[in-house]
Amino acid sequence: MAGAVAIALTMPIRLGLDLRGGTQIVLETKSTATTEADREATDRTVEVLRGRIDALGVAEPSIVRSGDNRVVVELPGVQDPKKAADVLGRTAQLTVHSVLGPAEAPGNSAGNDAGNPSGTDAGPVLPDESGQFLRLKAATLTGQDVKGADARFDQQGGAGWHVTVDFEDAGSDRWAEVTGEAACHPAGDPQRRVAIVLDNKIISSPQVDPSVACGAGIAGGSTQITGSFDDAEARELALLIKGGALPVPVETIEQRTIGATLGDEAISAGAWAAVIGTALTGLFIIVVYRLMGVLATVALLCYGVISYAALAAIGATLTLPGLAGFVLAIGMAVDANVLVFERAREEQAARTRPSTRSSLTAGFRSAFSAIADSNITTLIAAALLFFLASGPVKGFGVTLGIGVLASMVSALVITRVLAESAASRPSVFRRPHLTGISTTGPVRDALLRRDPFLMRRPRRWLAACAVVLVAAGSGILVRGLDFGIEFTGGRLIEYSTAAQVDADRARDTLADAGFPRAVVQSSGAGDLTVRTEKLTNAEAETVTKAIAELGGETEKVRDELIGPSLGAELRKDALIALGLALAAQLTYLAVRFRLLFGTAAVGALAHDVVILVGVFAWLGKPIDGVFLAALLTVIGYSVNDSVVLFDRIRELLAGKDRKTPFARLTNQAILQTLPRTVNTGMGAVLILASLAFLADDSLTDFALALLIGVGVGTYSSVFTASPLAIEMYDRGSGSRPARRKGRTTESKVPASRTERQEVS
Repeated sequence: MAGAVAIALTMPIRLGLDLRGGTQIVLETKSTATTEADREATDRTVEVLRGRIDALGVAEPSIVRSGDNRVVVELPGVQDPKKAADVLGRTAQLTVHSVLGPAEAPGNSAGNDAGNPSGTDAGPVLPDESGQFLRLKAATLTGQDVKGADARFDQQGGAGWHVTVDFEDAGSDRWAEVTGEAACHPAGDPQRRVAIVLDNKIISSPQVDPSVACGAGIAGGSTQITGSFDDAEARELALLIKGGALPVPVETIEQRTIGATLGDEAISAGAWAAVIGTALTGLFIIVVYRLMGVLATVALLCYGVISYAALAAIGATLTLPGLAGFVLAIGMAVDANVLVFERAREEQAARTRPSTRSSLTAGFRSAFSAIADSNITTLIAAALLFFLASGPVKGFGVTLGIGVLASMVSALVITRVLAESAASRPSVFRRPHLTGISTTGPVRDALLRRDPFLMRRPRRWLAACAVVLVAAGSGILVRGLDFGIEFTGGRLIEYSTAAQVDADRARDTLADAGFPRAVVQSSGAGDLTVRTEKLTNAEAETVTKAIAELGGETEKVRDELIGPSLGAELRKDALIALGLALAAQLTYLAVRFRLLFGTAAVGALAHDVVILVGVFAWLGKPIDGVFLAALLTVIGYSVNDSVVLFDRIRELLAGKDRKTPFARLTNQAILQTLPRTVNTGMGAVLILASLAFLADDSLTDFALALLIGVGVGTYSSVFTASPLAIEMYDRGSGSRPARRKGRTTESKVPASRTERQEVS
């Protein structure tokens, strides 16, 4: 703990762009006829982009290669994605051409003739700075001939800002050649000009100075590009020339911009959700478990410090979904404590003249396997999120995984040390009622006193679950799924306006502006979201101006762009992640328990998934990356109830109750574990309710999905997984007829060792 506290105090955690504001751009390199966009070409692209970013003056930028042909660029504080994308995405193909003369626009027949004259030196037809089209010769120099470029201000001559370009040795000779040829034409003749072209756009076409002699040209390996530059334009031009040409073209496939205000609000809301959720959860377990609950709350605070220190130590980036994962793991830490305390209550009730400490020791020992199995299933979901998710959701997988490991440390080490130390004190030994584990609790007492046979007719429970499944799942067919832009591709822009804007009015305005298929939604006072299938940066500016005309002062708080190819890839990855999650849970449970229990648990998980997706379809909620994170978390979290239940069934099967009918034994396990299920469910609900009411709007749907998942997972472990296990067990043992006739033995179980003993 001392090391964790030291790290937490000395190492600040790195915040993602969705928490501190800025722009993230994902670029994909494209192969050309001469160069393949492989790992080596992408690495060279990264180096060129790093030079451009450094010249932009962005504080703490991040640029890394992702896979073989993608580059992820993070620019904190940059709120103008258009400028950033333009600077990064330009291939910077610099060429220098002699001018053959004026030409018509390429759309005219005359222009076509002029733009493609006979001869091998024919070049492109491009407009100059004033818009006049010029017919150019083939390129004489390229960017490879350029040594460097700098933006300078001429204070003495009064020429203002200009760009000085230095050439390599070979480029110096070719520059003298092209300027010497142009100098042979009279002043004012277009052929006396030299066109400097950047990415098929003439950025400067100056006349060669009259002092330059015909055939001599400009020697010395240096020249100046002058024009009506301001300081920003001159620096940007020098940056593009000096930054070098990209080895391969790049395409922007993903772009996210988060306003600084939205990031600050998200941090504040997430922090309040964590504080209030932890306080409510701590208060709940203190009421239920008294002194042990107080010590568990202290362990929860230690969990928070350990998790934060672990994130800081490994250099992880905390994103908005990651912050939610941090809060959610508090509920998982509570789960482990509740498991231990409930087992300690059972040990306390079963022993003759027991001591509290011995009961706690037995409780930790008995609960360890269930705690380990529950957390491993959640770690499987976290690993799938890390490897298959993208963007901020990947950060959720990291935070969730660290949170699960930290929760095990806090529950199995810190809570144990504190609890056993407190139980050893004479004052506590003489007052066992203070510990909160001296009795089995009112819920367990009521269940054991009434002893309801819930699994008398398991098929009825399965039929009821089927009805719920059909009712919820029909929403997928009736309403359809509203996929977010992560899965469909497109652009989503969120605005904050001074005056509230009616969504229908905004939709009509955007249709008149040329965007008839834009989807407009309003949320809260002054918040407006515009979603389109495809939108360039220039078109996005048009949308922003249209919204500003309706709402007055307008701030762009979020801007996300997903290319169609990335959207299709993310859809495929989502299906793979879902399939792998179910398969991984089945494999693990089959190995740890038996195939029967694994199949029943996965059947219940599939039931939970369909219901959760169906409810979101009925509610019209988006199916996006954050929902995928919630869905995989539900799979890992809801299986915990089934794991605890099956662990108890396995324990009963191996113990003195081996002759008990399997349905009755399963019912007994349900009654014994139900208090744990209720208490851990309450802990999770308190945490998630805090997130739903206090966190960012995007996390509201996340918390809602988890609330639904926790509720559905709680009942499905009892009324779906258990009946499925009973039905499969009966079919496997062939004992269904015996149970229907009310026989006391449903399967042939060898007599216990005690029953085989004889007295002679």
